[in-house]
Amino acid sequence: MSNIEEEIRRRLFELQDLKYKEFASKLMPTVNPETVIGVRTPDLRKLAREFSKRQEALEFLKILPHAYYEENNLHGFLIETIKDYNAVVAAVDEFLPYIDNWATCDLISPKIFKKHLPELFEKIKVWLLSDRTYTVRFGIGMLMSFYLDDAFQQEMLELVASLRSDEYYVNMMIAWYFATALAKQYEASLPYIQEQRLEKWTHNKAIQKAIESYRISDETKTYLRTLKVK
Repeated sequence: MSNIEEEIRRRLFELQDLKYKEFASKLMPTVNPETVIGVRTPDLRKLAREFSKRQEALEFLKILPHAYYEENNLHGFLIETIKDYNAVVAAVDEFLPYIDNWATCDLISPKIFKKHLPELFEKIKVWLLSDRTYTVRFGIGMLMSFYLDDAFQQEMLELVASLRSDEYYVNMMIAWYFATALAKQYEASLPYIQEQRLEKWTHNKAIQKAIESYRISDETKTYLRTLKVK
């Protein structure tokens, strides 16, 4: 074990909260509870900011796979601190194959992506073609985070609607994406629900999530309920 890996692991165990470990483990059935230390996200972010100022942080990013869930999350937060777009994409590409749970996948959202939306969209299209569950989920998540406002294009809805997967964590993200699209791009996204363009489970889950959203009017929620597939 390298010095930086040893130091980071020691610091993580110093921040351990056993009650939080138990709570977090229940939310992630794909993760072995023995690999969860139990460190809260604000503490992980703080640690990432601290280590990002040190040259050894780059060394830690090359150490894959990690042994602990929190090491993976810290890895993701360290990627977010990189200031060069191409370097961030390279680091994400290197890390994605090692992600084994929805929580680690969903926490990575580099701010620098906002300044490179055209290039990022081309990269997202590659991620969506992956045979890896969390690479596809990450790609959908990036579309949801960065492309449902001013950068929205109809093509993006088509890309997500055309995805077919047996993976729960992919289908749940498709549903989440369309629920958010119904809140932000209602006119464009509604036909995909009206025409039942999604698989049945995903279709109904998207409607459920939209109905739970505070951003959608009661009148619209009443209509969406009529579109559920029995």
